[in-house]
Amino acid sequence: MSRSRSNSINEPPPTFQAVNEIELDSVRVSKIVSVSVYSGRAEVTRLFKFAVKTGQNQLTILGLPNVLDRESLKVEGRGAATIHDVAIATISDPLLSAPAPTPELTELQATQKRNHQALARTRKSITALEGYLASIRAENISADQLKAAMETYATNAEALDDRVTALEQDIKLTGELIQTEFAKTRRPQNTKLNVKVTIGVFADEEREISIALVYAVTQATWFAGYDIRVDMQTKERAVDLTYKATITQNTGEDWVDVPLTLETTTPTFGVGVPSLTPWTLSVASKPHSAASTIVEHDFGSSMPRAPPLRSMMARKKTKSAEEAYEEEEEYEQEIVRHRESHVSSKGAVSATFGIPGLITVPSYGTGHNVTIARLSLDATMTWVCVPKKDTRVHLKAKIKNASEYTLLAGSASVYVDGSFISKSAVPLVSSDENFDCALGLDPSVRVTYHPLSKKSAQSGLFTTNTVQSFTQRVTVHNSRAAGSGAAGLAVRVVDQVPVSEDATITVKLQQPALVQPGGADGTRSLSGPDTKIALPVKVGAGVVAAWAGSEDGPGQDVDVEALGKDGKLTWTCTVPPQTKVELVLQYEISAPVKTKIAGI
Repeated sequence: MSRSRSNSINEPPPTFQAVNEIELDSVRVSKIVSVSVYSGRAEVTRLFKFAVKTGQNQLTILGLPNVLDRESLKVEGRGAATIHDVAIATISDPLLSAPAPTPELTELQATQKRNHQALARTRKSITALEGYLASIRAENISADQLKAAMETYATNAEALDDRVTALEQDIKLTGELIQTEFAKTRRPQNTKLNVKVTIGVFADEEREISIALVYAVTQATWFAGYDIRVDMQTKERAVDLTYKATITQNTGEDWVDVPLTLETTTPTFGVGVPSLTPWTLSVASKPHSAASTIVEHDFGSSMPRAPPLRSMMARKKTKSAEEAYEEEEEYEQEIVRHRESHVSSKGAVSATFGIPGLITVPSYGTGHNVTIARLSLDATMTWVCVPKKDTRVHLKAKIKNASEYTLLAGSASVYVDGSFISKSAVPLVSSDENFDCALGLDPSVRVTYHPLSKKSAQSGLFTTNTVQSFTQRVTVHNSRAAGSGAAGLAVRVVDQVPVSEDATITVKLQQPALVQPGGADGTRSLSGPDTKIALPVKVGAGVVAAWAGSEDGPGQDVDVEALGKDGKLTWTCTVPPQTKVELVLQYEISAPVKTKIAGI
């Protein structure tokens, strides 16, 4: 407003002025203008418009959800008024939440009242007529007069009886209409909506104002899901990924045609840096057979407490009530003032997904699916087999998330060339990060793991050792028709050689000729003067062998110290259609004569 009201703002309301009581049903008379859904909870902004009188008004809002977090409640508003206090309580009598009568119901109730009054008057008329007839004395009137009186009584009594019958019928029919209308207007009792909020509002003048309630509720969540469609006939943007969200809520209030945003915030408030407790050693009071001392190690018992619900709600990315007012309609009123300031908690910065259009999510607890985005992504296909355990070939895709979206962990339905292949899992993937996605089995690539060949011999002049030579052959066959992927499939075969845990037993890898763990020959600096890894070895046309973990070459994260020490190695083969590739693994195991070796 243009005129100043500073004096009226600071002055308390007159003590003699009656309080104007206003009661609103949340579901019937308000509108949800914004919902932000987090993992395990949601933030709802609900807008109310109502008329206030000059002076003190007490607004009672009924039918709010029981799962409302009371500490999260925030009241905002527009209009020439001041909010004095806010109180939250649980409704003890659910009937208090019944809506006000409609004009139709009020008219029917007024008609019923008039019918009862008319019936009472008619019955009094009948009583008066009967009293008049009883007061007639035969000795005082002639026979003709008596006959006329009886005829008059009969006529009037019949009319009055008909009137009583008609009124009783009208009362019955009107009563049925009242019950029908009452059933239409009365909201079915919802035991999940038994919370009420009472707000004291002092108004400078009689007019309409708006109040918004912003509150957090539990029993609402969303989780990510994906449809991954792979086109094996193309090399660019081979993966179409549909990013979906499944929203569920069982708060008791339906979200009908609401603007919806999805938040990826993970709560971190209330989680402190753990502290270390003293770690001491002492001589055991009683010796044990296994050791002479006991190590007392206290790992600490401090566990991070769950954050308060309100700390989840990051107001930075959530639509404010003020924005909701501006979208609802233009207001040129001043903001409703609070007597005391409101302190809101702030959460971590996160991705916010604004779902286009208006969304309806009923309070049934069932999933409601929406699409966040459709992405075309690049992928590198790899066929992987561990024939020692399973000769079936698994198709994997290394997909790069080249979008601006953070992909949350979720399940994915995988389709290859239009056919459903499998269910897979997508991990948490940031923008520009790669992730592996299992695409199921490919029966067109067949791997044969031939029986292990073994030969024994003895060596040494003074100390005789037994040397056992082992040969393992693997055949990879690409049975696809010629012309389908002429460049060949990138098949990766994983196998292993045994690892010795005893100094008297020696294992030597002969083929492929990879540098043994800890050796110096055949290594060179690939990514820096202090980083040495074993070089991949070319063992045939289109076939390269390497220790497991270094098969992708320089530029990857490799644990150099552990490289090859577990005995695992890989072959990466390019196998054209209708072609077979033979792989050979040879190794020797040497030990003193008569040494029994476990594990072979």
